[in-house]
Amino acid sequence: MIDAVSDDLGSNQGGIAAIVLAAGTSQRFGSDKLLHPLTLRGVTLPLAAHSLWFWLDTFGHVSVVVRPGAETFCSAIESALSAIKSGTIRWIACADAAQGMAASLACGIHANRDAKGWLIGLADMPAVPAAAISGVCSALSAGAALAAPSRAGRRGHPVGFASHYRDELLALQGDTGARRLLERDKSKVVDIKINDAGIFADIDIPGDLQNL
Repeated sequence: MIDAVSDDLGSNQGGIAAIVLAAGTSQRFGSDKLLHPLTLRGVTLPLAAHSLWFWLDTFGHVSVVVRPGAETFCSAIESALSAIKSGTIRWIACADAAQGMAASLACGIHANRDAKGWLIGLADMPAVPAAAISGVCSALSAGAALAAPSRAGRRGHPVGFASHYRDELLALQGDTGARRLLERDKSKVVDIKINDAGIFADIDIPGDLQNL
């Protein structure tokens, strides 16, 4: 079932809420990339199911922001993961998803507004390692204002925000997400060193699959 954005879904893992954004339109890919079959770790699953794999290992439940009318997508991902993963996916329909990534992010924050912090990931990044997710989560739990993984000096995903960024995150607009906040407050970012290029590997076009 897809929850209304007004529901307070709470948080987990030390008060940190996990939010994965899956409300894009896949225009550059040419079809629904999040349902595209992909083989990783010896298992073939829809791309978004791979993206959620390690999130479900780390968190008791994960909020996934989708477009309105995404019931078929939600069912497909749940079916793909049901036999191999525990944990609960809470689907959040964002009525304003067409306005850009910032609207989806704000929707996820609003649905988990009482959390002590938020770990934000993307459903089109199927190769993000568990160490990146758990490392950023641990940094937030330890009091970091901002946290993100990096490799060779380049910042990757997922990114974490402490609760005092709530109002600014809710006010974001456009398609750049929270990049502006991370750049403005880069001195506050706790850097989690990860020797894995999966923290950069988002899938925009079919050719990006070859880079995995």
